[in-house]
Amino acid sequence: MLQKKICLLGAFGVGKTSLTRRFVHSIFSDEYLTTVGVKIDKKTVTVDGNEINMLIWDIAGEDEVSAVRTSYLRGSAGYLLVVDVMRSRTLEVARDIHSRVKNEVGDIPFLCLFNKTDLEDWEISEPRMEELASQGWPVLRTSAKTGDNVEEAFMDLATEMVAR
Repeated sequence: MLQKKICLLGAFGVGKTSLTRRFVHSIFSDEYLTTVGVKIDKKTVTVDGNEINMLIWDIAGEDEVSAVRTSYLRGSAGYLLVVDVMRSRTLEVARDIHSRVKNEVGDIPFLCLFNKTDLEDWEISEPRMEELASQGWPVLRTSAKTGDNVEEAFMDLATEMVAR
């Protein structure tokens, strides 16, 4: 069995914990839970006949005061970069995190998740998302609340990690 460490990264309140809970436990709660440091979950999946034990590191959100500790990234095989479609500032935080991750661990597989797509009046437009995709960022629209594309996000990342 393969074991792969993945990290969920992004600003505070973008839905990293909710995405993890939806994927690992198939649950969603409207109750906001602030992650302090890192919370580790695991789930075993099968990709191309390979069993993969995914170690999911849900890392505390980033803001102007605190940045993601790069020590948490060591040994990562991939990451999900989460953006809240309701707050455009979270996209700028994601761009900054992406740059730092590349410097710290190199060019490892990642997906940019535009989360909370079940809500209306997005601050981040579809053209802006498409612009990122045209720059080579793998982009997926997700909703931890409804479950839309959550399983696909983790499985797409797992597939990419196995391919490398």
